[in-house]
Amino acid sequence: MPHLKSIATAVPGFRISQAEVLSILANARGASLPRRLNQILGNSGIDQRYLACDPEFYLQPRNWQDRGAVYEKVGSELTQQVSKEALDKASMRPSEIDAIVFISTTGTMTPSIPSQMIAAMEFQSKTQTIPVFGYGCAGGVLGLRLANDLAAANDGQNVLLVSLELCSLAYDYSQFDKKNMIATALFADGCAAVVLSGKSQSASNPSFRVFDQKTWANTRDMMGWQIGRTGFDLVLARDIPNFVTQDFTPFCDAFLEKHELSKSELGEPACHPGGGRVIDALEAYLEPDGPTIPATREILSQFGNMSSPTILFVLERLLREKPDKPILLTALGPGFTSALGVLDP
Repeated sequence: MPHLKSIATAVPGFRISQAEVLSILANARGASLPRRLNQILGNSGIDQRYLACDPEFYLQPRNWQDRGAVYEKVGSELTQQVSKEALDKASMRPSEIDAIVFISTTGTMTPSIPSQMIAAMEFQSKTQTIPVFGYGCAGGVLGLRLANDLAAANDGQNVLLVSLELCSLAYDYSQFDKKNMIATALFADGCAAVVLSGKSQSASNPSFRVFDQKTWANTRDMMGWQIGRTGFDLVLARDIPNFVTQDFTPFCDAFLEKHELSKSELGEPACHPGGGRVIDALEAYLEPDGPTIPATREILSQFGNMSSPTILFVLERLLREKPDKPILLTALGPGFTSALGVLDP
C-alpha cells in the first residue's frame, strides 16, 4: 500500500487583501462599486490572497500570449520550488521519482511544465510525466487518487504529484457581470506538491484507504471554463451551496456507509472550501455528529480559493497536528463532479 511521505506548498509573491481588491476595482472603474459586488467580496470568507502578478497587471488589456508567458514563468518557478521542498521533506532525490503527475486547469504548455522539470531538476530522463488538464477544483483529490494508483503500480513506484493553479490569469476586470465578480471575490494562485511511495513502507506515514467520485448528469453549466477572446472565461451557473445540501451529502453518506465509517469516527476533514457559503453548507452536514472544519476555513481566509491545490494546503495543515483519526477528503469541481477520499494517519 502506498504511503504519503510529504506535502509542500507555495504561493507567488504578490499579496492582496480583500479591502485592497475593493479599492483597486473602484479606482479602475472610476466610480464606487455596485452594492452587489461589495456584498460578494464581503461574504467570501477571504481576508487575503496571493497573485502571480502585481495587481496593476490585471487592469491592463491582455491576450493569450501575455497570459501564457506569465503561466510559464511563474508556474515553472512555483512547481520547482514545491517539488524540491517536498522531495527534501521525504529525504528523496529527483532521480528516485518514477512518475510526475501534474494537475493544472488555469494554463497549459507543450512541452508541459513537468516535462521541462526533467532537465531543470535532474530527474531521470525515463521519468514518466502525466500532465492532467480539466479537473478544476476537484483536481487535488482526483490527483491524489491518480498518483496513489501509480504509486501502487509495477510492484511499487515513487510518485511526485504537483498541483498548480494561477486562477488570476482568468480575471477580466473590464467585465462587471456576476461571474467576474465571483472570480474577483474568490480565486487566487498557489501550488502544492506531494510525494507518495509504493516502495518504501513506514508505519509512521499516512496512507489512503479509499477514493471515489461521482459526476452528475446535466450539470455541465454548473462550473468550468469557456475559451474566451483573451483567456479562460468562468462558467458558474448554479448555486453550489444548495447543491452540497441536496446532492453531495447523500453521495457522501453512501460513501461513508459503504466503507463502514461514521462522521463521529472521523478526525477533522480536509475539504476544498469553494467559498464561505460552501464551508457553511459542509459544516451543516458534518455537525452535530461529526467534526467542524476550522483548517478549511483558515486556508480559505488566508489564501483564497486556489482551485486544485487548496485542499492540499488544508491537508498539510491538518497533518502538522499529528491526527489520530481518519481524515475525510472532499472536493467539488467541473463535470459537475464530487471527489472523495479517506486518509488513515
